[in-house]
Amino acid sequence: MLLSRRAAIKGLAATGLGAFGGAATYGVAYERHRIGITEVVLPVTSLPTALHGLRVGFLTDIHHSRTVPADDVALAVQLVLAQTPDLIVLGGDYVTFGDRAFVEPVAELLAPLHAPHGVFAILGNHDDDRDMPAALAARHIEVLKDARTRIELRGERLELAGVRFWTRRLEDVGRVLRKATDTVLLLAHDPRRITEAAMLDVPAVLSGHTHGGQVVIPGLGAVARRRFPILAGLGSRENTSIFVSRGVGTVYVPVRINCPPEVAVVTLARRPVAR
Repeated sequence: MLLSRRAAIKGLAATGLGAFGGAATYGVAYERHRIGITEVVLPVTSLPTALHGLRVGFLTDIHHSRTVPADDVALAVQLVLAQTPDLIVLGGDYVTFGDRAFVEPVAELLAPLHAPHGVFAILGNHDDDRDMPAALAARHIEVLKDARTRIELRGERLELAGVRFWTRRLEDVGRVLRKATDTVLLLAHDPRRITEAAMLDVPAVLSGHTHGGQVVIPGLGAVARRRFPILAGLGSRENTSIFVSRGVGTVYVPVRINCPPEVAVVTLARRPVAR
């Protein structure tokens, strides 16, 4: 029987505390707070020239909780603002297990976010469908729940399409994209949506959810590596490119080993259609 991601992370963390005490201690005390900036170029099939070079600030999997402090969230916000992106995307999982005690606090910590073309958000599997989006919307963050919006730059438009975590079937994702006429950037918390995106010929996807594995054991790799088509970083399927962020926070156990947290700046770049 396959272990759940929760059981695997807990088990390996426990192993780390026994056999790799130094690494586990470092992962709890330091590495999980060591948020860095990751800059990547995301190839986008047939991206209009006017959108080439568009910079997207991307924060995901914040998991503000008793073990992911406000200082970490505030640092992530400061880091992305310092990069002055053209727009900002939030990729879901703002709290853990829908804990309403942290919904308003995390929304307030995210309130300073701003960018010339706006701040947009989707929901993750740890977010409720009412209080969390309402709290974000009250801070002028546009939440895309199976919905699209457009930004315009130098006469060209980019469609941002956000899907809920539980929107998985091809026909349901397709319904969100119906009648899209401009270049689409799909915002999907779960990177497994690259399957549907490729089938629908969506050129680019931003995702989180995996935490990059969170615990990466030398010689063994990440516990979640077999569950996801891309665990972290850049990937592609047919004409669809994806970037998966390691995210900011932690879940199940407050540790990261060989997998530091990140905020990302994703630069869109034109890619010719594959022949």
